[in-house]
Amino acid sequence: MKVKQRKFSGCVCEQLVYTVSDKVRDVASAAPSFRFKDEEERRQHRLGISRRKFARIVNENFSPSSFYSTLTFSDEWEVHTFKDARRIRDNFVRRLQSSCPDVRLVIVMGRGKGTKRIHFHMISDGAAPELIEKKWFCGDIISCVKLREHNFYEGIDYGQDYTALANYLFNHWTEEQGGHRWKQTRNMRKPEEEEPKEVKRNYSANKPPKAPKGYKLVEMTTTRYGFLYFKYVRDTEAEKQEKLSSKKGQLE
Repeated sequence: MKVKQRKFSGCVCEQLVYTVSDKVRDVASAAPSFRFKDEEERRQHRLGISRRKFARIVNENFSPSSFYSTLTFSDEWEVHTFKDARRIRDNFVRRLQSSCPDVRLVIVMGRGKGTKRIHFHMISDGAAPELIEKKWFCGDIISCVKLREHNFYEGIDYGQDYTALANYLFNHWTEEQGGHRWKQTRNMRKPEEEEPKEVKRNYSANKPPKAPKGYKLVEMTTTRYGFLYFKYVRDTEAEKQEKLSSKKGQLE
C-alpha cells in the first residue's frame, strides 16, 4: 500500500510517499523498508537520517532574527585537541545561558582547511551579538550575522529554508572529534511530524501531493526503492502581499 507522511519544521514542509506491505495493520507506525547491498550503504543511510534530523532542528528553531557566528581561538587560547575544545565550548554555552536563559542554539566544532586550527560555528536565537562577543573571550568572532530571509538554490527562492547552512555545519564533524556531531540547548523546539496515512493516489514528479495552504513546491526527489520526497516552503512573499491587500481593504 502507498503511505504518505508530512513533516513540518519552521517554514519547511516535507511530504514523504513510500510503499509498505499490505500486511501492515497499523499504518500510523508504518515505515519504509530498505535492502542494503553492503554495510557502507547502510552507514550512508543512517548518516542521511542524522543529516535530515539536524536540518529539521535548524529550520524549526531559527529565522531571520537569528544569528550565525564563527568563533575562533586567539594564540593565547588556542587548543590542539577536540577534547579541550569541547570543554571550552561547553563552558561558553553555560556562560551564555547564565545571562540569557532562553537562548536557543546549535554549535559545531571544526578545523580550518588551511590553518588546521580548531574553531566553532554557531546558530543562535535570543542572544544579542554584543552578549555573544562578551561571553566569548577566547579569541575573535569572525562574523555574527543574521540569517537570510531569502535563500536561493539554483535560482529558486527557498525562503527561510536553512538546509544548506545546516548541511555545511553538519559536514564539519570528523572521526577525530568523536562524540556527537553538534551540541544544542535543551529548550529547542521539536519539528512536527504527522502520522503516516494510507493514500490511494499514485504520486509522481508530475503529480505531487497538494501543497499545504501558503506553501509552494520547490523540490522533488526519488530513490531506486520507490521512495518519493517533496519539499514545500512557506511563500512569505505571498503572505506579505495578502497582508498588504487586507490593510488596503480596511482603509478603503
